[in-house]
Amino acid sequence: MIALGTPVRWLSHRIAQSRARPGPPAASDRLFHGLRLRLTLWYGGVLAASLLLAGIGLYLVLQHLLLQPISDDVSNQIDQVRAAWLRDPNRACQGPLGPPPKHDTPNSPIPFYIACFDAQGTPLSNGNDQSSDIPAAFSGNTLALRALKDGSASDHIDGGENAGTIYRVAKVVRDPANGAALGVVQVGRSIEEQESALRLLRNLLLGLGVLAVLVATIGGLFLASRALLPAQLAFARQQAFIGDASHELRTPLTLLRANAELLLRHRAQVSDDAAEMLQEIVEETEHINHISSELLLLARLDAGQLHLEREVVDLAEIAGNVARRVTPLATGKGIMLDRSGLHTARLIGDAEALERAALILVDNAVKYTSSGGNVDLRSSIENGNATLTVADTGIGIDPAHIPHLTERFYRVDRARSRETGGAGLGLAIAHGIASAHAGRLAITSEPGKGTIVRLILPVNGGWR
Repeated sequence: MIALGTPVRWLSHRIAQSRARPGPPAASDRLFHGLRLRLTLWYGGVLAASLLLAGIGLYLVLQHLLLQPISDDVSNQIDQVRAAWLRDPNRACQGPLGPPPKHDTPNSPIPFYIACFDAQGTPLSNGNDQSSDIPAAFSGNTLALRALKDGSASDHIDGGENAGTIYRVAKVVRDPANGAALGVVQVGRSIEEQESALRLLRNLLLGLGVLAVLVATIGGLFLASRALLPAQLAFARQQAFIGDASHELRTPLTLLRANAELLLRHRAQVSDDAAEMLQEIVEETEHINHISSELLLLARLDAGQLHLEREVVDLAEIAGNVARRVTPLATGKGIMLDRSGLHTARLIGDAEALERAALILVDNAVKYTSSGGNVDLRSSIENGNATLTVADTGIGIDPAHIPHLTERFYRVDRARSRETGGAGLGLAIAHGIASAHAGRLAITSEPGKGTIVRLILPVNGGWR
């Protein structure tokens, strides 16, 4: 951060460093770099969304195919135990209802874990020799109590190292005669193999998805560059045409104006109507010449061909020079031009270009401020940026127009702009000059109360 009152020697040292380094990129380079980045992000985003949806769909389908048969088997087992209970309520869950003996063959059946509870949720002994093989986590009555409340319940628990994840279902057994709850049957089955398969699938989908998005992003950047080549070439040709046309127009326009002024010097030899037409020719050629000069400047800014000096300049001094140039216009309209807020704000930049930008801002403020209004100029150093603020009490601008003010030929009120001689290029030029110094324009306005425009420039001018 550069504090207020930065020594000139420091700025001079930065100038010496910056002369051997390239300046900020041209506007066309920034434009197409931004387009390439946005297209690449769109490519990557669309692919990522497609892979995410496809991956979720595949995962859910496989999850259903793997777990639904187990859910059906557990439900069938519960129905069998409930049926046995109802046939002989005195022998509820009695007999070999626990996990069957283990086998050494690869196709050994996965055991069911079975537990029964009375109507209060107290565990019932099932008289099963293999009951010691049932995981302790499975035998808890938490799920049974939920089933007594809701009629049925299910969950997944960790059955420990041997069983892994267990899927449990509990259902109430009711007396067919009066519907009273006789107890709860709880059946579970290990789904560790299925969960392992799903975890592997999930990791594979995630890894392959990230790899695919990364490859697509790199490929998308290449494809975006290739796709934008025709547009970039057309843009370059357009800028070259604008620059060449603007340059070539200046000579015939100058000759046309000179001839018209020469005829006007011999006003006595032409009729009044002809003299009036000649005067209009002079005014219009001047207007067209001004527009062509601005277009040529914009074309050079876009192409990065505008030569910018790198020297220590003071925004307060620049704004003061502009104020002196605009004072006659402001005085003629009865507008107070206040320069008391100008304080030293040094930076590395091109004095002529910055003065042109400042002149545009101050001239606009005076043009669109009514008689008796004020235009305040302020300059300062804030957070390492040199800032010139032009605040007026003019007609203001509707907030909907503010994002478009730096667009070329954009005018809020075309009729009024024509009256004041505007072509809608001034703020575009000021914005281009600010961008060439790695800065920006910040515009705030309120209709009927005025507009505040801030020219914010880094003190190093964008050259690091």
